[in-house]
Amino acid sequence: MSARWLGTAIGTLVLSAIAIASPARAERLIVSVSNHRVTVTPNYSGEELVLFGSVEKDATSPASHNNYDLVVSVMGPRADMVTRRKERRFGIWINTDYREFLQVPSYLALFSNRPFDAIASPEVERRQQLGLNNVLLTQRVGTDYADVVPNDAFRSAFVRLRSEHGLYREETSAVTFLTPTLFRTGIPLPAAVPIGTYTVEIKLFSDGALVARTETAFDIVKVGFEQFVATTARQDGLLYGAFTAFMALMTGWMASIVFRKD
Repeated sequence: MSARWLGTAIGTLVLSAIAIASPARAERLIVSVSNHRVTVTPNYSGEELVLFGSVEKDATSPASHNNYDLVVSVMGPRADMVTRRKERRFGIWINTDYREFLQVPSYLALFSNRPFDAIASPEVERRQQLGLNNVLLTQRVGTDYADVVPNDAFRSAFVRLRSEHGLYREETSAVTFLTPTLFRTGIPLPAAVPIGTYTVEIKLFSDGALVARTETAFDIVKVGFEQFVATTARQDGLLYGAFTAFMALMTGWMASIVFRKD
């Protein structure tokens, strides 16, 4: 057997293995959002973006792929956050313990056209992080770094507090199929929405299996005086400190004039 023939045979086997491991995609998602740049002004009170899109099929699409399920995940900029436990002792509430959440989404929304457990099996739900209970929220537990069970007291409190402010949400009837392949959903943004880049991941399921996925994004930015203050605080701490001290002095001086007794 010649070395040349052996090399050709190996190359053919490798290409065949790649072809088997990477089947052609039968469906693809075409999506967009109504606004890719949301501006936060002094009177901003929140708004709702619209995500819309369609499922495009090709000749290789299985005939059985007629009924689709869709899951939309919206994640805001990541940050470290802390959840504290308070207890009443000697008539006052004090912090007795805390848990640090590492690089978790500051905004997290999960939308679908029907309940997650009706879309996929529990194993697929965990693997694809369908639902707030399955999203990974890494914590610092002593010297360890890990996610914990969904009913962990600190994890439950963290998700509940974020949900109360509209920053974490889960809605299993928020995605609407206008036709068998055309869909839309709303993305509500509260008044206290964090500034930064938001990633939107769209997953298409059929018969409990993931068949296509795609991503898009939008930015939330401050404008006007708020943007100047935020940029100065981030880029020039000394100038920001001096400006803050000057404003405090001016406020005190104005108050002394208003409430001065003649």
